[in-house]
Amino acid sequence: MFETIAEMFSYGFIVRAFIVGTLVSLCAALLGVTLVLKRYSMIGDGLSHVGFGALAIAASLNLAPLQVAVPVIIIAAFLLLRLSEKSKIRGDAAIAIISSTALAIGVVCVSISGVNTDLNSYLFGSILATTNADAVMCAVLALIVIVIFVLFYNKIFAVTFDETFSKATGLKTGVYNTVIALLTALTIVIGMRIMGTLLISALIIFPALSSMRVCKKFKAVIICSGVLSLICFFVGMYASYTMDTPTGASVVIVNAVVFVIFWFIEFINTKVRKSS
Repeated sequence: MFETIAEMFSYGFIVRAFIVGTLVSLCAALLGVTLVLKRYSMIGDGLSHVGFGALAIAASLNLAPLQVAVPVIIIAAFLLLRLSEKSKIRGDAAIAIISSTALAIGVVCVSISGVNTDLNSYLFGSILATTNADAVMCAVLALIVIVIFVLFYNKIFAVTFDETFSKATGLKTGVYNTVIALLTALTIVIGMRIMGTLLISALIIFPALSSMRVCKKFKAVIICSGVLSLICFFVGMYASYTMDTPTGASVVIVNAVVFVIFWFIEFINTKVRKSS
């Protein structure tokens, strides 16, 4: 096993993918807990579809994909937030409207331009697609996400658990909801290369849900979610290398298995408490 790991990390593209994937996993785990508790977990799926539309347009116009995707996804995140807060459209409906429209635009652009080879790596993820420039850009964005989350941890905690009370105490909840939307958008952008636009939302949802099965305090859930996310990514990447399977799909399957295990642990603990 250790020889295989050493062999795996002898390749430069795997080292780049591991660095980016580790940072993405950590960012997704941190934000996933907040998004799940606010019942807004599907924002990742919606924004990833927007990302596909942006990447399709960029590829059609021969532009740098990530440089186009970053501002587009950030704008979409703000738009989703405003639609759910200021209009009669519910959050899940707003996500469906924006994501389906963006996906349709992307499909049309691909159909018209005939560009599809590179976009497949964005749909399902590809460690081969991560260039040095992508890795540097993703690392910078990931560090920004982590630093901002740590700095505003207490405010994010307050907005997550009781937004109405936080607003009554004078906390600018709209500002911190915007911060959460911005961080989610950046996480989606940096995760698209490794996980793919169709699978990145799983990285946000699974670690948070798994941690909530065994942990009850917010900080404990955050820490457990981060650790689980990192472990699942490494195991998924190792499985992908040894079995020659897609990296993004392998990571998602590992996360799903861990969720089932944690759900079973919760089920057993509940039975034990009721019987005692």
